[in-house]
Amino acid sequence: MTTSRRSLLSRLVRTSAFVGAALAMGLASAQQAKPIRLLVGFPPGGGTDAIARTLSEKLKDELGQPVVVENRPGAGGQIAAQTLKASAPDGTTLFLTHDHTISILPQVVKNPGYEPARDFVAVGGFATFVNAFAVSGGTPAKSFTEYVGWVKASGGGKGAVGIPAPASTPEFLVKLIGQKYQLDLVVRTLPGQRPHDGRHAGQPDQRGRGLGAGLHGKPQGRQGARGGRAGHQAPGLHARRAHVRRDGSQRL
Repeated sequence: MTTSRRSLLSRLVRTSAFVGAALAMGLASAQQAKPIRLLVGFPPGGGTDAIARTLSEKLKDELGQPVVVENRPGAGGQIAAQTLKASAPDGTTLFLTHDHTISILPQVVKNPGYEPARDFVAVGGFATFVNAFAVSGGTPAKSFTEYVGWVKASGGGKGAVGIPAPASTPEFLVKLIGQKYQLDLVVRTLPGQRPHDGRHAGQPDQRGRGLGAGLHGKPQGRQGARGGRAGHQAPGLHARRAHVRRDGSQRL
């Protein structure tokens, strides 16, 4: 094992221990028989929900208490965040979310109903998501380059792309794609992650979303991912990648 790998594993172990210790301290004064609620601001079946359910099983064993995943979808996670803020500060209500709810919404929404730095305490990070641009099986484009050409040829440069939430990372990426390739792409908000299956029912033929929310349909040949981000080629994704530099600029 290399030094860098040992260092990484060591940091991961310390992070996991810190999270467990923090949760245990928060639960010390709570009723031991009371289940722990793990709030998720998105529908069942999405990437955040899947992580929450995996985490709940580990927490249940670690803490010796029931851990119940409670989905409170809506408004890009704001409803779940507001639920956490209104809950009793006894350590039995937790919230698993991503940067959209905590970092982006407070910057673009006048009153999200919470102030992350004041109302919440972060206890750890668990995963990263790869965003992908996908098209339905009925779209003739077989690559991202072909998609750009198809939109310009068939729609005069105009197209519609479905996103999971307003002001989300996928929306910003769609706008960057439009600027980069001189396309007039209109974003249409779809209801959460799992309902992206609507792409097979006459909704917009293009999607920008977390890769985990869409690959479940790929084995049936009904969709194809045409691009990813963060410089990673995810398993099962054979397409041109979109890279994100450290300063946040894009190379698509």
